[in-house]
Amino acid sequence: MLKFLGENWYIDINEIEKATTLDSSFLTFTDSGSTEPQISVTKYEIIKSLIEVLLTEREEVDENLGIHGSKNLTIPFKFAFNTLLINNILKNL
Repeated sequence: MLKFLGENWYIDINEIEKATTLDSSFLTFTDSGSTEPQISVTKYEIIKSLIEVLLTEREEVDENLGIHGSKNLTIPFKFAFNTLLINNILKNL
């Protein structure tokens, strides 16, 4: 977990799986008759890139400033943070 803006944040792996797995109409059958779920490569790559932006942000944030300290963050970080938050991949405790 990461303490950021006064809250503890984490990346929910189960939500990534839900977000990238296609519905049952896209199942493929193996030779043994079992099914293999398919993922959306586009969604997977976008989520992967957004997480990479979060993890490589180098801007220092003063925790004492709270929400005012977030004004120094980069635009890619803000987009990644908000997109992952809206899609329930980034969660706080």
